[in-house]
Amino acid sequence: MASSIHSTAIIHPGAEIGEGCEIGPYCVIGPGVRMGPGNRLHSHVVLDGDTRLGLGNEIFPFACIGGRTQDLKWQGGHTRVEIGDRNTFREYVTIHAATADGGATVVGSYNNLLAYTHIAHDCHLGNHIIMSNLAQIAGHVVIEDHAILGGMSAVHQFSRVGRLAMVAACTPVRRDVAPFMLVSGDPAETVKANLVGLERAGLDPETIRSIGQAHRILFRDGLSVPNAIARLEGELQSSPELLHLIDFVKTSERGVTK
Repeated sequence: MASSIHSTAIIHPGAEIGEGCEIGPYCVIGPGVRMGPGNRLHSHVVLDGDTRLGLGNEIFPFACIGGRTQDLKWQGGHTRVEIGDRNTFREYVTIHAATADGGATVVGSYNNLLAYTHIAHDCHLGNHIIMSNLAQIAGHVVIEDHAILGGMSAVHQFSRVGRLAMVAACTPVRRDVAPFMLVSGDPAETVKANLVGLERAGLDPETIRSIGQAHRILFRDGLSVPNAIARLEGELQSSPELLHLIDFVKTSERGVTK
């Protein structure tokens, strides 16, 4: 199926546009852009740099994807943005390319980024993530699958937000957010396990109970991290989710939000 391109759109001859794409009024697409089939750009969308989109993404007006990093350490070189399939990027979303030569900012598939969200250089996002309006993530942040960032939340550079974690609205995240947990407040605090999110994700009741117990051991019993992990490994029924939580805490470089 041929693509539909509005007469006011400006597309560099070097750009590659897949089949069945819809490009609306006043969009600007640079020479390094590679779009897979079925992408829809509403209007006034800017795609720049070495930016690669999979299939079926929808991008709303005034989003700007692939621009040069804002990091003052940038000294030139080839950097890129890689985006998977069937993501939604709402109005004024910004996604910047990496800083160092050869680096990439990566967004997976089936993510929903609401208006004014910002993805800085060298970030890596998984799949099925929701970033609510005005959520901001700094450089080198990792967001795992099915995480939710509330409106006007902000994540410090080099931090991680774990799988199926939820960051409440207006929460500043300065350390890693453990998988399956709910973080809220200023300073941020891990207030409980994300039980509703775990139920919606279809986890079995025994695993959900185990994650709830893990929250108490890690964040409420006053234990050091090594002692808490020893209890998790020795007392709780093993599951892929519990093993992921333990590995995440063990490998945290910034420390986990308590």
